Amino acid sequence: MAENQPQLLQMSSLDHNQLGKIEIAPEVIEVIAGIAASEVEGIAQMRGNFASGVVERLGKKIHGKGVKVELGEEGIVVDVYCTIKFGVSIPSVAQKIQDNIRQTLQNMTALLAEEVNVHVVGVQFESQKVEQGEGEVE
Repeated sequence: MAENQPQLLQMSSLDHNQLGKIEIAPEVIEVIAGIAASEVEGIAQMRGNFASGVVERLGKKIHGKGVKVELGEEGIVVDVYCTIKFGVSIPSVAQKIQDNIRQTLQNMTALLAEEVNVHVVGVQFESQKVEQGEGEVE
């Protein structure tokens, strides 16, 4: 395989009447994992980079923000970078994120994640949310 080609996940068909192959791009896994993580109660926001922040301010939602997917020989490794709401149990929220991502990936793609690593990169206080909503930046 040439190095310029995108890396795709090939799914094995569960049915014996195979019509062709099914390939899933890693970006699709990122989007699925990002949506699954943001559905968990206690997540304030997913961490993105400067470019994704600019694009979101222009009105487009980036669903894969804060998610990194690696395809290794041992399987799929998902890294999630998020900010947690103040006052919630971080271990409990992290466990829910891992469970939700694993379940959603399995339901939507029939793929199993070898690892789902949750990186809590910040805590958001309620006052920060109100100030950001008003457009004030400290």
